[in-house]
Parts: sequence; structure tokens; C-alpha cells
Amino acid sequence: MSAPELSPAAETASSRLSVRVTALCWVLVLLDGLDLFVYGATLPGVLADRGFGLTAVTGGTIGSLTTFGMMLGALASGVVTDRIGRRKIILTGVVLFSFASAACALAPSVGFFGGARFVAGVGLGGLLPSAIAMVMEYAPPWRRNLAVTVVMTAHQAGGALAGALGMVIVESLGWRSVYWIGAVPIVVVLPVVAVLLPESLTFLLAKGKTERARAIADRFSVPLDAFAPEPDPGRRGGLRGLFAPSVRATTLLFWVASFAGLLLVYGVNTWLPTMMRANGYNLGSAISFLLVINVGGIAGMLVAGRLADRFGSRPVAITWFALTAAGVGLLALKMPLLVTYVVVFLTGGWLFSAQTLIYASVGAYYPADSRATALGWVSGVGRLGAVFGPWLGGILVAGGLSALGFGVFALAGLLGAVMVSLVRRLPKPVVLPRRTQHA
Repeated sequence: MSAPELSPAAETASSRLSVRVTALCWVLVLLDGLDLFVYGATLPGVLADRGFGLTAVTGGTIGSLTTFGMMLGALASGVVTDRIGRRKIILTGVVLFSFASAACALAPSVGFFGGARFVAGVGLGGLLPSAIAMVMEYAPPWRRNLAVTVVMTAHQAGGALAGALGMVIVESLGWRSVYWIGAVPIVVVLPVVAVLLPESLTFLLAKGKTERARAIADRFSVPLDAFAPEPDPGRRGGLRGLFAPSVRATTLLFWVASFAGLLLVYGVNTWLPTMMRANGYNLGSAISFLLVINVGGIAGMLVAGRLADRFGSRPVAITWFALTAAGVGLLALKMPLLVTYVVVFLTGGWLFSAQTLIYASVGAYYPADSRATALGWVSGVGRLGAVFGPWLGGILVAGGLSALGFGVFALAGLLGAVMVSLVRRLPKPVVLPRRTQHA
């Protein structure tokens, strides 16, 4: 389907609106990442608070409970958002994790604290796929994959911010103070987003809400035709649309690939310092590898987005998963420290963006009226890998099999590459270049 030809003024207006939506969603995903990773950053302080009574075992259970909440939030939002809209789910997610953060700050008991983290997980899991769907629907076709990867850099930045807050604030002001910071979005960010973030025009048109879509298009001076969903009277939207004969196998393949991708992300992020220390590196270097791999993740997403816009998200995802497998496998070898840092950085660049490219790929395989459902479910099913990866790494480390752990995580990368490679190819869309379309 060819992109409609736009006048220079209309193209500029559409580009500005895309930048606005991407920037707002970037901030929201930053807060999502901050609230997700703040638990790990504050956990040492919570465990040290003898009066609170959290044990290491219970702390691990609460971490899993948060991930389980994220899975439920992603699955539920994936169904609901294609019915009520992206904007409502995004705003609801901010409300949930902000209130939950305040509840953590006030928690009188470990049980109350665990319940609040579960609620936070529901909000966090629901926000991310809806934000990605929103960004994809407003981004011009020639930079759609880049827009997704740019937004996902915010997740890594949120993790880095959580770590910085944990180091700077916990010791001086206590662990509860960090959770009070996590409650700030509902007062500061939510009102701004509620005013500035429009509903998805593609969603509104897919649902037949033309007048409301036209009002938004007129407000931002953008051509409504540029957001019209591709007509297909025979398709089914929502959850049923994921199992239509044309995409049934694709749905299952993306689910398994997401499982492998999030198993890698959470498994490696959780156990990399421990496995590297068991591999002969000192404690300081082992911990620094975690920072390096996440910095590599931010850089890798920006590179992957540009490559995916040029060559397609599917082939880049396949390559990135395969390179992740090679990089993780190399870490089982004892190498010179500088070489190890380079390998860790590159592996981070491939590892985190491989999972992000699954999200970008999913958006291209489903119509507007089931896209957010597809993203929600691929994220939700993938969360099973987020639970399984840290558990599997713990079993291997506890058994003194850290070197084998690198091999197992490398196999997960190969599994992701194989699953995405089995997804059928889409015909390359005809997209007019940004400037030559006015020639």
C-alpha cells in the first residue's frame, strides 16, 4: 500500500506530531523503567531495614510477583486497548504504578509492600505495549522502527536512573524516599500527558470514530488520510485476530521469540556480575560489566532502529539474536579485560535491541484494530521468559555451573533467531521518500 503523497506543510505537521507523541511516550517509558528497576536498586536498603523484616527469600518472591503483575497487565491491556484506545490504557498505567509507588513508601508490612509491587507491575506491563503501538501509528513509515527503538532506550535509561537514585538517596534518606519519588508522576507528569497526548488516529479510524479523529487531525493540522488503516473487510480484530489463519503461526512464533528474548534480558541482567565473577574477574569489574552491557543496549537500539528502517525489522532481529548468542557464548571464555568490556558492550547492543525489534516486527504483521493486542500478548507471554530466566540462572549458579549458564543463554539467543526466521516474509511496502515525494 503506497503512502499518500503529502504537501510539504502537511508532512512537516505530521512529523511534528510524531515527535510530540514519541517524546511523551519516551518520558512515560523512562518512568516505566525507573519504577521497574527501582526495586532492585532499593532491595539492599530494604533488607538492611531490620524493623521492616524483609528476608532475601521473600524479596525474591516479591520480585517475581512484580514480573507476574507485568505479565497480567500486558495481557489485559492488549485486549482492552484495541477496544477503548491507547491513551486511556497509558494514563491508567501511570496512575497505577504511581499510586503503587506511594503505597510502597507507606508500606507498614512486607505483605502490603508485596501487594503494592504487584499492582505496580500491572500498571508497568500495561503501559509499555500501548505506548509502542501509539508511537508506531504516528511515526512516518521511513522511521517507524527507529521511533520504537528510541522509545525503548528510555527503559534502559530508567534502569540507570533507578541505580543512581539507589546509590545517592537510599543511604542518606532511606529506601522509602526513593518510592516517594516514584509517586511524583501522578502529580507532575500525568496532567501534562493528559493534555498533550492525543488518542491514536489510526485506532479511531479503525473503530469508525471519524468525527473524533477529524477533530484531532484539525487540531494538529495533519492530513487524516495519512493515518487511514489499510482496508481489509475480512479480517478480525482483537484477540481473535491473532489466530486468524493468515497470522496464527506468526503469532505463536513471535510468542516463543519474545519468551527467548526476555529470558535473555532478565537472565543476563540478573546474573551477569555473579557469572563473570565466577569466571575469574574481580568484584569491581564484574559489577561494572552490568553498567557496560546496559550502555551498550542504549547505543545498540539506536543503531538497530536505523538498520531496521532500511532493511526491515525482521532480518535485523534475526541477525541481532544470532549475534547475541555469539556474544554471550564468548563471555564463557576468560579474555583480557579490555576485550571483555568490548564484547560485553557489543552483546548489550545486540541483546536488548533484539527483543525491541520483536515489538517493531509485530507491529508490521497486524492491522490497526489488533496491533496493540498483538503487542500486549507478545509482551505478556514473553514475561514468562522474564520469570524463567533469573530462576534458571540461579539454579545454574547455585550448582557451580556458571560457564554452562553462558551456553544456555546463548541457546536462548539462537532460539529467538530461529523463531523469527520462520515468520513469513512480508512484501516490502511502497513508501515514498521523505523529500522526493514532492519533486
